[in-house]
Amino acid sequence: MSGAVRVLVADDQNLFRESLALLINSGEDLTVVAEATTGEDAFAQTVAQRPDVVLMDIRMPGGDGIEATRRISAEPGLAGTRVLVLSMFELDEYVYSALRAGASGFLLKDARPAELLDAVRRTHAGDSLFAPSILTRLVEHYLDRPTPGPPCTA
Repeated sequence: MSGAVRVLVADDQNLFRESLALLINSGEDLTVVAEATTGEDAFAQTVAQRPDVVLMDIRMPGGDGIEATRRISAEPGLAGTRVLVLSMFELDEYVYSALRAGASGFLLKDARPAELLDAVRRTHAGDSLFAPSILTRLVEHYLDRPTPGPPCTA
């Protein structure tokens, strides 16, 4: 597994987190290096293990996933670590907060297993991934913004 993508799974629900770990470890090119149950633990485990990708839940006790993402993104020693948010909630507030915090993408927990594995791989490769419904709203939000006027030449 020397070339495997190293993944940290952060989710407070034991069954879901351990199921994600089993799924990720089923990929020959993926390996789970740590699991976390709180936002604080996700940050600490990320510092200790330096995973390539953190699969981050938003709503967790002990510091939520948004704050953990913000801390990971701000830590200079973790510049190579990318965060992929995985949530049940597709609220715009969560999506925008996750992006502002430095998340590379946002998937919903109803994603199919193959989609999740692909998202981890693509996040590691530098792509930004979003659930289709979220991507549609992001594009609509961008298109609804006023068009900037001509550049100021003063």
